[in-house]
Amino acid sequence: MASPIEQFQIKPIIPIHVGDVDISFSNSSLYMVLTVVVATVFLTAAMSKRALIPGRMQSLAEMTFEFVANTLRENAGSGSQKYFPFIFSLFMFVLLGNLLGLTPYAFTYTSHIIVTGGLAILVFIGVTIIGFMRHGVGYLRMFFPHGAPVIAAPLLVPIELVSYMSRPFSLSVRLAANMTVGHIMLKVVAGFVAGMGILGFIPFAGVVGVTFLEFGIACLQAYIFTVLSCIYLHDALHLH
Repeated sequence: MASPIEQFQIKPIIPIHVGDVDISFSNSSLYMVLTVVVATVFLTAAMSKRALIPGRMQSLAEMTFEFVANTLRENAGSGSQKYFPFIFSLFMFVLLGNLLGLTPYAFTYTSHIIVTGGLAILVFIGVTIIGFMRHGVGYLRMFFPHGAPVIAAPLLVPIELVSYMSRPFSLSVRLAANMTVGHIMLKVVAGFVAGMGILGFIPFAGVVGVTFLEFGIACLQAYIFTVLSCIYLHDALHLH
């Protein structure tokens, strides 16, 4: 029986080496490209024949659009709509990466900390730049809560700084850990189906249940990743 960890192994499809640097096109790269293609085809097809009474695909696309737009509006506040294209792309990339990873023999790139970490660092750097562009040096007030006594600065500033710097870690680890644990659990339970012979229907029922659970977690984690990104954007636009 294959190890439940084997499904997370990155395997090169097209080996590419530049000196000592390995930039091979891997299974992870393939599913990232596939995600972009699926999102592009879905949104293009859904809106290619726009109608006053939308069909199923147009309705789904519009619901997704409105869902992300409302999430951004509610969590990032006024002046945040100009960043909608990035937030929408981030949501779709994480959501489809999670969902495609649930298909048999697929690769879940959102289970790798290098991918989720890259997205989290992109969000972190982006909102920091936005914060300084909007407030200048005044953005440093983020590290000293309004109304706090000055005498507390030596204690509060390091705490706020550590909290701020830990954002990309918490954002990336939460997503990667949930995807990893869920897929391991699914693989372990599925392994009992063949091993228990005639009684395999018992763990099979468990596989079905865990799959539905993983589907919900995949959507929830994409939502949480997006909400937290919007909250960080809110801090950059409006401070605390």
